[in-house]
Amino acid sequence: MKLYLAAALACAAASAQTGDSAADLAARYLPELIRLDTTNPPGNETRVARYLKQVADREGIVAELLGDNPQRLNFVARLRGSGKARPLLLIAHSDVVPADRPLWSVDPFAGMVKEGYIYGRGTEDDKGLLAAELAVLVDLHRRKVPLDRDVILLSESDEEAGSIGATWMVAHAWAKIDAEFALNEYSYILPTQSGVPVFQIQTAEKIPTRFKMTAHGTAAHGSLPRDDNPVVHLARAISRITEADQPVRLNATTRAYLNAIGKLPDYDWLAPMLPKLENPSTASETANEIRRRDPEIHAMLRTTFSATMLNAGTKINVIPNAAEAQVDGRRLPGETHDEVFARLRKIIDDPAITLEAPAIAEKPATEPSSMTSPLYLAMEKVFRESAPNALVVPFLMRGTTDGAYLRARGMAVYGVPIFRKDGELRMHGNDERLSLENLRAGTELLRKIVVRAAGP
Repeated sequence: MKLYLAAALACAAASAQTGDSAADLAARYLPELIRLDTTNPPGNETRVARYLKQVADREGIVAELLGDNPQRLNFVARLRGSGKARPLLLIAHSDVVPADRPLWSVDPFAGMVKEGYIYGRGTEDDKGLLAAELAVLVDLHRRKVPLDRDVILLSESDEEAGSIGATWMVAHAWAKIDAEFALNEYSYILPTQSGVPVFQIQTAEKIPTRFKMTAHGTAAHGSLPRDDNPVVHLARAISRITEADQPVRLNATTRAYLNAIGKLPDYDWLAPMLPKLENPSTASETANEIRRRDPEIHAMLRTTFSATMLNAGTKINVIPNAAEAQVDGRRLPGETHDEVFARLRKIIDDPAITLEAPAIAEKPATEPSSMTSPLYLAMEKVFRESAPNALVVPFLMRGTTDGAYLRARGMAVYGVPIFRKDGELRMHGNDERLSLENLRAGTELLRKIVVRAAGP
């Protein structure tokens, strides 16, 4: 890890001789982006889009604002290459989740720098990456770096909710962002006790499969217990779906990931389990053991369900006629909505329970992006040059991003691991922050990747 930081910061120091480095620019941009409150809802992402447009205009970079909602516009900028190869797309969304101000030690929208960290909502998700991508674009333009590919920057609205920005761009402005492959959020450099940095390239995502589960019964006085009490039926159904063992399914990404990290001393317990995961008779029991040891790895192995919201009754002495639960499901690539719902109904096995998917369309189910594309191979080379002992692995994200819409159109999309995982991740949490050292080193790492992938 120290080698990675030293190499990245040395690059920043060398480029500073000809003006601000990309790292310098990112350190300037991020606090300014944090101060633009784009909490979703309502979003107001046009604030960020206009800021990005002002930067692009000042630098002489061709850019535009696109969308059908004046308050929620997307930003697109393009550096022209020779056209010898198809474009490279950089993506970072402009909205952020709400912040509970009383639980923060600083103003979440002040962009404060304290003890070497930039604090603020969005530093990790996703304005840190946006600042780095903008900085790289500006730096390449200023230095007139030769490119074989156009380099496009997209900052889209509403990633944290309904993805109206990404879906609008795909439906109405695809030509503006069409590219061979893309660098996107969510991944990170995982430190290990053995000192080997693990660069996790996100090549696949789980698909949100959220639904409302409703139990129906007969309203009655609380002193008269009934067999059709909907609260009891709902509790039983929640228990069944969260405790049932979903099928274990490995794909190219998870196989490569498990085989690679299983060779590290930190995960030596995992290696003997891998053959058992491939055996249908032992896969479920083995996955359960992995869940007890490492819930994050377990979430890559099977579709999961978490009951997150409950609604039932209005008074303690009244049995309600209905009870509801909201369930956050995350299904594996390759599993369909209908397949999962059929399995759920069989597990619940209760005619008093109905399942209802939300009106919002699900993100498309897509297969993992290639591990042999020019962009993936470029990332591998850059990471290993930055840290010769690095382990570079493909990674299945248990969450989701707007990359799903691009993969569905045939674009290879990768979550780029340029930032270290420093302790506990705070994205969506209190006192979200990113260290200046991490931001600067990550920006220089991103610059190397873009030049390697898009340059001659």
